[in-house]
Amino acid sequence: MNRLNVTKLTKGILDFMFYAGIAVCMTLPVSLRFLGSYFPHYKLFYIPMLILFFISGVLSILIILELRFMFRTVLREDCFVKENVRSLRRMGNYSFCIAVISAVRLWIVITPATLVIILVFIVAGLFSKVLSDVFAQAVAYKLENDLTI
Repeated sequence: MNRLNVTKLTKGILDFMFYAGIAVCMTLPVSLRFLGSYFPHYKLFYIPMLILFFISGVLSILIILELRFMFRTVLREDCFVKENVRSLRRMGNYSFCIAVISAVRLWIVITPATLVIILVFIVAGLFSKVLSDVFAQAVAYKLENDLTI
């Protein structure tokens, strides 16, 4: 698969995830009511679960939005810019918030999936923070190089 096809595929996936995430957040009240007929804890804790899932969904959409912003710099072939450093830092913050919100969900119902989600978003947050530092250093080197040329 050549670079152009991978780029188009990645852009399509990010766009789909962004709009699908918005649709999922908008349909959460109906979805949770439906799930409540199969899983009693969704019915019993409808309002807290709705709030926690909605906030997590919005934060996930914000992560995808930041990825879409970063993807634009990849398409311009200029990815070592300060905007990407800020995007990576925000993505790290959003990931940590999702981990905390998922931990709050443990007070409602403890599931192995929730524990995995917490771990995944802690790792994603740490990865984003470290990567933002790497990008910040790369931006500094790039700016220094641009000034010497």
